[in-house]
Amino acid sequence: MSLKSMWLLVLLAVSLAVHVDREARGDASARNPSAPGATVGFANLADGDVVPPGFTVRFAISGMGVAPAGTQIENTGHFHLLIDLAQLPDLSQPLPASENIRHYGKGQTFAELDLAEGEHTLQVLLADHAHVAHDPPVMSEVISITVSSAATLPTDN
Repeated sequence: MSLKSMWLLVLLAVSLAVHVDREARGDASARNPSAPGATVGFANLADGDVVPPGFTVRFAISGMGVAPAGTQIENTGHFHLLIDLAQLPDLSQPLPASENIRHYGKGQTFAELDLAEGEHTLQVLLADHAHVAHDPPVMSEVISITVSSAATLPTDN
């Protein structure tokens, strides 16, 4: 079994355990509140940017803090990157892990991406210790980028 498959299984097991725990307490749909005015976004990308196939995306946050998954601290969460997602998942449930929904549960504030050449959409979503979006959700606007081998890395990369 590959390391990636093992991580996906671990994330699935944690998500299931959290869901079962919430159901046992009778609050399966309970979501942690977000701080008023909290925002997330991209520190080094903007709508319409052209980037090379291998690039770094840096997440920005204001009004809340970052904590690893499993760490329950008020007004904190960890980043999830939504890539080419046609529709948001159910935000009252733990976010599934997939190629289109990437979890940064160690509290990472940046990610190395290697996307295929062409158009892509990106969105950042903050979720709580259990991978559930806050209420109201703290998420960026969707941005569109173009991946091109002719592009150069931005100076802050």
